[in-house]
Amino acid sequence: MRISEFAVEQWMNEYEETCRYNLAETCVRSLTTGELLDLSGRREEVLTELAATPLTYGPIAGSPRLRTLVAGLYSTQSPDNVLITHGAIGANALVHATLVAPGDHVVAVVPTYQQHYSIPDSYGARVDRLPLREDHDWLPDLDALDRLVTSDTQLIAVNNPNNPTGALIDEAGLTRIAEIARRVGAWVLCDEVYRGVDQHGHGFTTSIADLYERGISTGSMSKPYSLAGLRLGWIVGPTELLADVATHRDYTTISVGRIDDLLACVALEHKDAILARSHRITRTNLAILDEWVSGRDDISYVRPASGTTALLRYTAPIGSYDFCTRLLKDTGVMFTPGAAFDIEHTVRIGFADDTETLRTGLRLVGRFLDQLDSLA
Repeated sequence: MRISEFAVEQWMNEYEETCRYNLAETCVRSLTTGELLDLSGRREEVLTELAATPLTYGPIAGSPRLRTLVAGLYSTQSPDNVLITHGAIGANALVHATLVAPGDHVVAVVPTYQQHYSIPDSYGARVDRLPLREDHDWLPDLDALDRLVTSDTQLIAVNNPNNPTGALIDEAGLTRIAEIARRVGAWVLCDEVYRGVDQHGHGFTTSIADLYERGISTGSMSKPYSLAGLRLGWIVGPTELLADVATHRDYTTISVGRIDDLLACVALEHKDAILARSHRITRTNLAILDEWVSGRDDISYVRPASGTTALLRYTAPIGSYDFCTRLLKDTGVMFTPGAAFDIEHTVRIGFADDTETLRTGLRLVGRFLDQLDSLA
C-alpha cells in the first residue's frame, strides 16, 4: 500500500515540541492527572483503584464500564454499539479498512482530517471530494453532495464539527445527509472528535449514529475532554458493523491500556465538570480571537460555531508554509499552514489552549503582520 504523506501531522511533528507559543494545538488545554483527580472529587478512591489495577490485557472491546459511559454520550446507543480504539485516529482507520475496497466509491467532504480521503485512496477507491466554501460559511452544499452520490457509493465521510474551520452541521443538515446516503444504501462516517464544545447551549450536536441506521460516529477523549495522552477513542455504530471492524482490529490492537480505560471512565463519570471547564476555555478564548480578528484589516474568518480551531485568511502575498515558517522563526508562534488542507493563503489556529498564550501569541502575530504590510 502506498499512501500520501500526512501533511498536518508532519508539520505538527516537526515543530510542536520546540515552538514557544503553540497556537496550532487542537485540544482543549490538557489536564494533568492531578487535575483530573481533583475534578473527579474522588482522588483517594481513584488512586486506590489505580493501585489495584493489574497491568495485564484488558477486555478486548473495552471495559463494560467504559462502553456504557460512551454509549451515554448518545441518545439511542447501547454498550453493544461501542468499540473502544486507540484514539479517534485508530477508529477512523479501522472504519475505512473495514468498509472500503478497491474500486469502491467514496465521497469525502473537505477540508477535513486527511485520513478520510488519503486512506480510501490508498486502498484503490474512487474518491470524490466535496469542497466546502468560505462564502457558504464552510458548510457543505448538500445539493452538490446529492449529485456526487451514486448507486455505487459505499461511504460518505464527514467531519462534524469541522476541522479546520469550526463549522457545524446542524441536525437538519445531518438528517439530509442521512437521506442522501439512504437513497443508495451508503454508510456515513462522521468524525465527531470535536463534539461537545459547541459555542452555545450544552455543547452537543446530534450525532449521525443517532440519526441513521448506517451512521457511524468516531470520537475520543482528546479534544473536549482534554485527555489526548490517554490515546483512547471509540467507534459507535451498528453491532454488525462493529463485528466486522473487530476482525480488522484483531490485527492491530489487543486491548487499550487498562490504566487508560480506567482514567477515561473516571473522566466520563465526571464529564459535566470537565465539559464545564472546556466550555469556559473555548468560549472565553474564541471571544479573544474574535476581537483580535475584528481589529485587523489583513485577517478574516468565518467565526467557528464549535470545536477548537478556526481557519484564518490573510492578505499577505506569501504562501502559507512560508508564512508559518517565518512566523515561527521571528516570533516563536506556531500555526498550521492552510496548504496542509489544500486551502492556500490561510492558517489554522487552535484557540483552546492556555488563554495567556493565546493573548501573547496573537499580539506577536499582529506585529509580524504589521511588518509584512510595511514591506509590501
